[in-house]
Amino acid sequence: MELYLPQLIKSGVLLALLLVIRWILSRMIVRFAKDSERLEQRTGLILKHISFVTFLLLVIGLTLIWGVEIKDLGIVMSSVFAVIGIGFFAQWSILSNITSGVIMFFTFPYKIGDYIIVHDKEFPHEGVIEDIKTFHIVLRTRNNDYITYPNSLMLQKGVSVVKPDQFDDMIMEEEQVDKNVKEQPID
Repeated sequence: MELYLPQLIKSGVLLALLLVIRWILSRMIVRFAKDSERLEQRTGLILKHISFVTFLLLVIGLTLIWGVEIKDLGIVMSSVFAVIGIGFFAQWSILSNITSGVIMFFTFPYKIGDYIIVHDKEFPHEGVIEDIKTFHIVLRTRNNDYITYPNSLMLQKGVSVVKPDQFDDMIMEEEQVDKNVKEQPID
């Protein structure tokens, strides 16, 4: 038992340190979410990412503490990252959508419940944001259709947030245009 005492102490310190860091980061994220009025679902998503990174750091730290040589770990990690890199290269949009989702949590001016217009020349979309997930945003159109729109495209395209008072004006204008079109005589 005494032979492994230094590794046990180092493992305990590493675990305690990572738990404290995770707790501090989680508190900061929750406070940020409350201050910026983000919804609980999005906060939970970011907290899952923090937990995953903490666990990954714990595994790497424990393997180093318990005697895995850095050279050997480097070979294993480079092999793993090569396989992951090839997989992400084949599906690069997965990584960009995850990154975009995290960026949108901290910086973008819209949230669940907002009515948005995505200014895309080929495929313009508009609707209420029902959910913001890791890979995509779920929009509910005025026809109650659901559209999933990739997070990476949300960063690339222009997006307008329609405020509630502007939304009523927008609906009234569209109804007036429809009424004028129907009233025009056909030649």
